Amino acid sequence: MLTTLRIRNLALVEELTLEFPAGLVIVTGETGAGKSIILGALNLLLGQRADRSLIRSGADNCSVEGVFDIRSLPATFHELLAANGLEPCEEHQLLLKRAFSANGTNRQFINGSPTTLTVLATVGDWLVDMHGPHDHQSLLQPARQLAILDAYGNLGREVEAFGQRMRQRAGLLAEKEALVVDDETYARQLDLLRFQVREIHDAALKPDEVEAVEAEHQRCTNASALMQFAQALQSLLADEEESVQSRLQAMGRILHELHRLDPDTASLGEMHEQASALLQELGAQLADYVDRLELDPAQLEALEQRLNLIQGLKRKYGTNIEDVLRFGEEARTRLEQLEGREAEVARLNREVARLDHELLAAGKQLTGRRKALLPRLAKAVSQELSELGFARSRFQIGLETGGPPATGVTGFDTVEFEFAPNPGEPLRPLRAIASSGEMARVMLAIKTVLATEDQVPVLVFDEVDANIGGETAHAVGAKMRAIAAHRQVFCITHLAPVAAAAAAHYRVSKEVRGNRTHTRMDLLDPAARVTELARMMGGQTDAARKHAEALLETAHETAPAPRNSGTNAKSVRRSGRSAGPPEDSRNIVTD
Repeated sequence: MLTTLRIRNLALVEELTLEFPAGLVIVTGETGAGKSIILGALNLLLGQRADRSLIRSGADNCSVEGVFDIRSLPATFHELLAANGLEPCEEHQLLLKRAFSANGTNRQFINGSPTTLTVLATVGDWLVDMHGPHDHQSLLQPARQLAILDAYGNLGREVEAFGQRMRQRAGLLAEKEALVVDDETYARQLDLLRFQVREIHDAALKPDEVEAVEAEHQRCTNASALMQFAQALQSLLADEEESVQSRLQAMGRILHELHRLDPDTASLGEMHEQASALLQELGAQLADYVDRLELDPAQLEALEQRLNLIQGLKRKYGTNIEDVLRFGEEARTRLEQLEGREAEVARLNREVARLDHELLAAGKQLTGRRKALLPRLAKAVSQELSELGFARSRFQIGLETGGPPATGVTGFDTVEFEFAPNPGEPLRPLRAIASSGEMARVMLAIKTVLATEDQVPVLVFDEVDANIGGETAHAVGAKMRAIAAHRQVFCITHLAPVAAAAAAHYRVSKEVRGNRTHTRMDLLDPAARVTELARMMGGQTDAARKHAEALLETAHETAPAPRNSGTNAKSVRRSGRSAGPPEDSRNIVTD
């Protein structure tokens, strides 16, 4: 569910923060007050192209943020986030942000990570279904219609099993395609793979040898300078007349005389002996070091060739020795496959044939179950439509079945929802319906039938009440309230019977402050709801207010309790009335 929506500098909104509860959220207001602000903000969050003309006059940029409680979404959704390099959700909260400026800068973020509009739109498809005069209408997509039919019949496991076999089949065909090439290409691939395998094998690389070779090369490169330093140390130690060792011998003779005259200086003689021993060891180590520093041009050249070989292999096959070795192993495996091409192709053909047999059986079974579902779903939707003002309408579902070779992961079938709202009119695909009000009510009927199966947590209805009234308006409100028992529903409406069904009722209005027009959106308390419903019915007469009170009482008595899918739902039940907002909540949200 959508728990928080923050809007800044969008159209007439300077700054607006909204906290939404679970259940049915109704938005009302005078024509032109800006009721579509939620729709505009959500469309931006769902990846719609940003129009710079939406930026509030006098502002340089605009931003919209939304916080969604996504605990009802499956693990697949979280896998989608990870696959796109996005941060995981913390405490079941998903944060979307969209910002754009007057100079054309456009940025979008998911859980704080920058992302693309395409990814934002993909994530949005999991979160919100919009129904009305907007582009975010998944019901018009044949794939979505098939998914609705499958959800109605609980065919999810069968469809997933079919899709898994299809993905396996595609993988096998890709392997086969890589093997089945013309003789000239085949020969070139063999030559290349043999060369790569032989080159890496002959190099006899060791994972940790680069550091050792580089260190040895460095030592050999600096051998001449190192020799000079070592020999200079040897001269200072022993070769010169005033060397350290000659001076140490003189010190020994003096210490001997000192000890003869004063026996208490024996410790000084011991220290002299220790120093002499250390200097002798230093001399021996320097001599050994000089012996090992013999200048060997051949060794230096060999080390340079080894380093050049390693660098060349890394340029071709990977950034380090481990990558090069891994490439060599993969090339060897590929070479073995190509050298045994006929046997490998035969094996792949057998695997594909086995999967085709399984797919044919599974696809036929899916088709059979879907055909059995068609009249049931059509009848259920038709019943709902009759209660929504389409008493003489027709709704049916067409199904076309292809056959192997299979190309889709959902089976061999395509479906088309067809609707004729008026008697005498032919059935037409839903995408051909011109009236957004008709389209919205069809979706409402379908969502009512699928209330417990659909996974999209937020539904938005706009113009669902177009060209209806009377009992149909009551039915629309009741059906949206029934759907809202399972997911969050937003509805922008002009009809009081629909608005009366709300768990939370927001009123949009405009006001002028400092010679600037501002849009505000207030959560209404029970008394304010009566006033707003009376306005929607024509005025503030006693009769209108009594009618408004009766509408609220009837809606609350018949309404199902909304599922509490987030902490914000508590705010609309503090007053003790399960269907109404708190009595002290008037004007808690302003710009």
